[in-house]
Amino acid sequence: MKVAFVFPGQGSQSLGMLDSWDNDTVNSVILEASSILDQDLGSLISKGPLENLNLTVNTQPVMLAVCLSFFFVWRELGGRNPDVMAGHSLGEYTALAASGSISFSDSLRLVRHRAELMQSIIPVGDGAMAAIIGINQDDMILICDRYSNDGNIVDIANYNSPTQIVIAGHKESVISACKEAKTFGAKRTIILPVSAPFHSTILKPISKDLFNFLSCIDIKTPKIDVVNNVDVKVEKDPVFIRDALVRQSWNPVRWVETVKYMKSAGITHIVELGPGSVLSNLIRRIDSELVTIPIKDYNSLKEALVLIN
Repeated sequence: MKVAFVFPGQGSQSLGMLDSWDNDTVNSVILEASSILDQDLGSLISKGPLENLNLTVNTQPVMLAVCLSFFFVWRELGGRNPDVMAGHSLGEYTALAASGSISFSDSLRLVRHRAELMQSIIPVGDGAMAAIIGINQDDMILICDRYSNDGNIVDIANYNSPTQIVIAGHKESVISACKEAKTFGAKRTIILPVSAPFHSTILKPISKDLFNFLSCIDIKTPKIDVVNNVDVKVEKDPVFIRDALVRQSWNPVRWVETVKYMKSAGITHIVELGPGSVLSNLIRRIDSELVTIPIKDYNSLKEALVLIN
């Protein structure tokens, strides 16, 4: 058995997502994160309001803290280390923190700053993202090219599964691309509840500021390999890790290739550490031979410990 751990990004959060976790370690992690950011994350997670939880400046540090707390509980209970890790978008930062490459405090400040940069580039409401279900990848690339004109942009943001692609860009162009996708045979198009067009070239101007902030962060060689989103590679040199994180912000998440990479490396079981089971569902659509184990509460974590250990 070879095991991978994966960490979800934005979109897996929900109000009360820690209600089923009566655990000192989880509580301690959230309290520490609240102290580092000078914000009551526990109250935000349990009480919201939801629109505040869904603001990217809140979602990114909250999801990193929550998913890392699950990992810390796993480790505390004697869970084995994975052979490799990966994260979806924001989840890549969580994976690097779990691998020992970036400290908990630095990773929290980093994703908060990343979120602020992303939101600063375009007013809330002017950008959009949408999931396109059941369309050919080449057709979607063609559609995005067609509606990227006159200063408007729409790009492929996530290659999530063979049947799901996410696009991002200026709102009007995203809506037009969704309508066009239907004529190409897309089964569904879903506008996502996000506050910025993540992984679109609209965000390329944040590169310099993000790089400068990353340059002040102590990034170490990961103790556990992490497959990155932008190149689908395992980088060990902090210089290349930093570069990949910068490019990741405005390039697509290559999730299908990431899962195939892990399978080719001999991975047989993939544990998802985070609320919900978004990544597990995508992985099953990419390769049904892989055993997916979503850990979304304390009971599922204990069951996974028995299976994996």
